Amino acid sequence: MGTRVPPPAACAAAALATADPRLAAAIEIIGPCTVTKGRGSPYESLLSAIAHQQVHGAAAKAILARFRGLYPDGCYPAPAELLATADARLRAAGLSRAKVAAIKDVAARTLDGMVPDRRGMLRLSDEEVIERLSAVRGVGRWTAEMLLMFTLNRPDVLPVGDFGIRHSFKLLYRKRAEPKPRWLAAYGERWAPYRTTASWYLWRYLDYVRDKRRNG
Repeated sequence: MGTRVPPPAACAAAALATADPRLAAAIEIIGPCTVTKGRGSPYESLLSAIAHQQVHGAAAKAILARFRGLYPDGCYPAPAELLATADARLRAAGLSRAKVAAIKDVAARTLDGMVPDRRGMLRLSDEEVIERLSAVRGVGRWTAEMLLMFTLNRPDVLPVGDFGIRHSFKLLYRKRAEPKPRWLAAYGERWAPYRTTASWYLWRYLDYVRDKRRNG
């Protein structure tokens, strides 16, 4: 019988714990990394991400449900179908004018190839994906990084501009202030090539602290 090979997430957590004792403490508290692999299309992921911008998760889910309900079988529309949808119908689903303009630009950029399909994205480096997506209306670096992490399953992404990541770092490492993005990027080099897993643990550690405070 061959040796049982541990799953990639377990290997990443073990390597991170060895590289960083403070992060090891969070890993011990949180337990195994349970992030699931994304399999969706970049186009649909961007539509979802834009709907989630500046609203709570439950509200975003409701908006997405109404948006998808505009189309047969409650599925995401094809790019051309979305472009042909009247702005008023999209606004009635709960999307702001800015978000309507953004999702239509995602559709247009998908049709012209600026936003590749999943296979095309897989051929691009992380920075190439970020550069392309940042040219799309309503899509910034943070949104591109979320797509890299949770749609394309890239293992080494650290979104240093994310509030949750920086606030969690402050708490876990007992800092007086949240780290500046550039400083955190330099510090996070010790987590390579597993910075996505490190980010996941920082998010979960923040959840843990908030739950603990809420429950006394």
